[in-house]
Amino acid sequence: MSALLLAEQVLNGLQSGVMLFLMAAGLTLIFGVMGLINLAHGSLYMVGAFAAATVAGLTGSFLLALVAALAAAAGAGALVELFVIRRLYARDHLDQVLATFALILIFSEGTRWAFGSFPLYLDIPEVLSGTVTLPGGIPYPAYRLLLIVLGLAVAAGLWWLNARTRLGIRIRAGENDREMIAALGVDISKLYTLVFALGAGLAGLAGALVGAIQSVQVGMGEPVLILAFVVIVIGGIGSIKGALIGALLVGLTD
Repeated sequence: MSALLLAEQVLNGLQSGVMLFLMAAGLTLIFGVMGLINLAHGSLYMVGAFAAATVAGLTGSFLLALVAALAAAAGAGALVELFVIRRLYARDHLDQVLATFALILIFSEGTRWAFGSFPLYLDIPEVLSGTVTLPGGIPYPAYRLLLIVLGLAVAAGLWWLNARTRLGIRIRAGENDREMIAALGVDISKLYTLVFALGAGLAGLAGALVGAIQSVQVGMGEPVLILAFVVIVIGGIGSIKGALIGALLVGLTD
């Protein structure tokens, strides 16, 4: 019995870790490429969760809810970068912290105004509501197992994007010498917007996926944001691989 309990808790730690990775990966990309401390990243996690809950309630489709979460968070992230963040790159970190903290308040109060103060609930798809028996006779919820698989798949996709594509080359170059890649003809403004939207979309996707096993409520992103910063410190700023290792360590420890 104790061995089964230990195995289940290890799987829970993995599930928590890979969801935390989705949050931390976007944050470490933004911090690594732009040198920006973005405290509003947790608010984009919340935006994804609320978008998913709303679309799922209207359509009954969990897949459409995930697409809506990704699109809403990425869109919100792009708008934030264009109208707010772009003015902060040349400022010091204190100004960035103050401005993005203000964004937390704006997102929280705006969401409360739009949806009210009561939590929303995102139902797990019926096909994933049961349990799966893993090798060794370990029963485990099918949805949580899907979260582990999806999180690891996203991690593999991000590694491929960063290591094997032209966009990944530009992102890595931007981390090391943004003036040089601008001089070589890369539109640094578009690159920053794209990276910010990508990071925001990952946070929104994580919010939607976790929202199905927790409540969707105002302020749900702030506790996760703190853990995401811990992950970045452990894994190293700008490192996708480090973010994955750090997130798994934090998830399993927690």
